[in-house]
Amino acid sequence: MTLLPALRGSGVDRADALRVAGRTISSEDLQGCANAVADRIRGARAVAVEAVPSIEAMVGMLGAVQAGVPLVPVPPLATPEERRRMLRESGASLVLGPTAAEAPLPVVPVDLRQRSWTAQPEAEPAADAVVLYTGGAGGASRGVRISHRAIAAEVDLLADAWRWNADDVLVQGAPLFRAYGLVAGLFGALRVGSRFVHLDRLTAASPVGSIYLAVPGQWARIARDVPTARALAQARILVSGDAPLASAVNERMRLLTAHSLIQAYGTTETLVTVTGRADARGTPGTAGTPLPGVQTRLLGADGRPVPADGESVGELCIRGPTLFNGYVGQPGLATCADGWHATGDLATVAPDGCHRIIGRRRSDVVHCRDLPVPVRQVEEILLTHPGVHEAAVVGAPHRALGEEIVAYVVAAEGLTAQLLIDHVGRMLSAAHRPRRVHFVAELPRSPHGRIRKSLLIPTT
Repeated sequence: MTLLPALRGSGVDRADALRVAGRTISSEDLQGCANAVADRIRGARAVAVEAVPSIEAMVGMLGAVQAGVPLVPVPPLATPEERRRMLRESGASLVLGPTAAEAPLPVVPVDLRQRSWTAQPEAEPAADAVVLYTGGAGGASRGVRISHRAIAAEVDLLADAWRWNADDVLVQGAPLFRAYGLVAGLFGALRVGSRFVHLDRLTAASPVGSIYLAVPGQWARIARDVPTARALAQARILVSGDAPLASAVNERMRLLTAHSLIQAYGTTETLVTVTGRADARGTPGTAGTPLPGVQTRLLGADGRPVPADGESVGELCIRGPTLFNGYVGQPGLATCADGWHATGDLATVAPDGCHRIIGRRRSDVVHCRDLPVPVRQVEEILLTHPGVHEAAVVGAPHRALGEEIVAYVVAAEGLTAQLLIDHVGRMLSAAHRPRRVHFVAELPRSPHGRIRKSLLIPTT
């Protein structure tokens, strides 16, 4: 199937089809360079690419898609041990572009001076296009096999929901080793035919875009930078994905830009399946509604369905055309027999179909006096304090309470634990107040950028 028509000579030959860190490449050159890579790697089991924001890395990724060879994007911050594990598990036999010395694989350089106009064979729709590793917030990440067909379905559904077309300019800051940045971002632009701009940080000096994709941490930084935020008012839509967005950040962006950020929910296994629409006002604090053809359901701890009343909490399960093929090295773990995938995320669903994502079942709910407290609510309130830059809330074992709420905060100098405890107490119930607040220079993160809450939870 033709996953990326722009690499098959379809559409307008744009001089600035792809821009990365101030460098550009045209549609014609991108096609020729990707074909040159595809010629050299055809027949490989899988190929790895260091997922840095560079034209060379993106040409390597697109060359793998052209060749029908599964692509394995490697996070730049992965440890040598984690990197070797990813290469071994995924079956990668080559590395495209420069790589660290510890990678025991042949290296195929990506040379932007090389061109090829070979007519590349079409890939089988069900074949693996990408092996993406999960965020690893709760432990070791897992390799997720995603097909050409699932990616095509994902982009086509998002294009309809966001009214995304070839006249748009997509500007994104999401990392290329995550499904949000690679599939919804880079692959999406080349399937739709729009211009694509990738930036480490969205800045006012960046090329003007009509669609902006970023992760919540980037939106939080932008919301604190008034000139940068106001410059985004000219965009058509602003989209946040890859993790829940704090309501305080969304509200501040709305005041500065007159845009309410569209939120996009998905996992590596499902891709984006729930999102707001470009032509509809979403419900504040929700991820939106399922894309057409995507089914969702909530299951309680007893495995029974939970009602869609906007209050009842259950584990979100998803079925639809964007689901993954399976995990590398773990056959038979993709979905249930009836095609449903349990995401591990807790959510509520309102009668109008709007989904509110509470967080991970195991790390984002604290059980204090048998009362389930979603820690995201506490984190959002902490982030409304002007001196708080980042916050992570976990549950710690407590003899009398079962679990107590503990906050880890990256903050400006001068704040005290009691100030933040009182700040939460003024906005939420007594059960939500942190019993302890720890100030840290930074929060522990996985190579994928996820906060490792498992490293914050005290064992005693």
